Amino acid sequence: MAEYTTPTSEPEFHANFSQLKPRMNATEALLESSRCLFCFDAPCIKACPSGIDIPQFIRQINTGNTTGAAVTIYEANYFGNACGKVCPTEVLCEGACVYNLQDVKPIEIGRLQSFATREAIEKSKPLFGPGAPNGRKVAIIGAGPAGISAACELRHLGYEVDVFEAKSQPSGLTVYGVAPYKITNEEVLAEMAYLEAQFGFKVQYNQPITSRRELDALEESYDAIFLGIGLGLTNPLLLPGEERANCVGAVEFIEQLRQKHHQMAVGRKVIVLGGGNTAMDAASESARLGAENVILAYRRGKQEMGAYEFEYDLAKGVGVKGLFNVAPVEIVGNGKVEGVKFIRTATINGHVQVVPGSEFVEPCDMVIKATGQAKQTQFLSLIPGLRLDNKGRIVADERTGQTTNPKYFTSGDARNGGAEVVNAAAEGKATARGIHAFLSK
Repeated sequence: MAEYTTPTSEPEFHANFSQLKPRMNATEALLESSRCLFCFDAPCIKACPSGIDIPQFIRQINTGNTTGAAVTIYEANYFGNACGKVCPTEVLCEGACVYNLQDVKPIEIGRLQSFATREAIEKSKPLFGPGAPNGRKVAIIGAGPAGISAACELRHLGYEVDVFEAKSQPSGLTVYGVAPYKITNEEVLAEMAYLEAQFGFKVQYNQPITSRRELDALEESYDAIFLGIGLGLTNPLLLPGEERANCVGAVEFIEQLRQKHHQMAVGRKVIVLGGGNTAMDAASESARLGAENVILAYRRGKQEMGAYEFEYDLAKGVGVKGLFNVAPVEIVGNGKVEGVKFIRTATINGHVQVVPGSEFVEPCDMVIKATGQAKQTQFLSLIPGLRLDNKGRIVADERTGQTTNPKYFTSGDARNGGAEVVNAAAEGKATARGIHAFLSK
């Protein structure tokens, strides 16, 4: 029996995908901010990849200076509102809160962060603006968290900035790849519009950069080029039957869900292959779309999954079941998915080994592959002198983001191989400063 009924309208969809971190009202924010101890050597700051002065903005909220709180947040992280909702705060700032040492509920830092920034966005408060023009231009490929953060910082430093985005909307995985119960499209796009109005960078949508000729044009017209291209499609499993209908990649599944909402179709019995956070999202989303049975299948044991524990708990909470120590060997069916053939595994000395003769078929009518994303190596091969590591990640200076082709800089998933939105935002801002330092010589 499904935990959720299949949504047939927008209200039903939003009910099934209700926000994990709902917006605080002013009274809730005042009460929650009053709990903060304002630690001098605050561990929450050290746990935040973007280094937000968390005790400072919480104190500002508590004293009624919500605008000041928004300034404190945005000075450190241009994705302040989105990160307040999509960050894994349970293992970052809130996970580091000293209250955890006393078995007391940690401060709801993420919700307080979104409270302050949301008010600034909705009231269009003019907190920032572009710096004095310095006569130089930077092109940014990709309007994800890394690219947009770089654009904001570069405009602050006086650069003219053009962003080239292949899709019709900005902010990369924040719009296309984050589970809808973490943040809505409306919230993401409102923050993007706010930043664009504040800083005045230009975004050209539906403008993919895919050829050497287009790169030549950028190299001639701009002083530096920032690569914020992220990652590509879901990695293929290279299994027999993978081409069958209803066998889809998790990234593609989530992207369609973010755009289609209740019009998204899901199987009655879904098997999700993988053990990372994306697998947890895909499994939880399938259940919330009304799938009667969702199985999370992973080739190692439960304790060896890469997903955060709270993400697995979230999936279990909506009825997802785990199937561990199994490896898929074939997607079975006649034209469309009818099941997955597995073989049982054992982890011996850290290595996964199959158990001979243990094959079995688990029936299903949909398979979601959460097996990681491919690197965009084909496009990157068009850039002369650009070096990649053995995992397909762009090699760049850790401090400045400058690649082995001096005119190109990068940060975000294309460089780190896949991390959180907050990592991309922090890296994008730091790389913008690296571009500034290079062009100021």
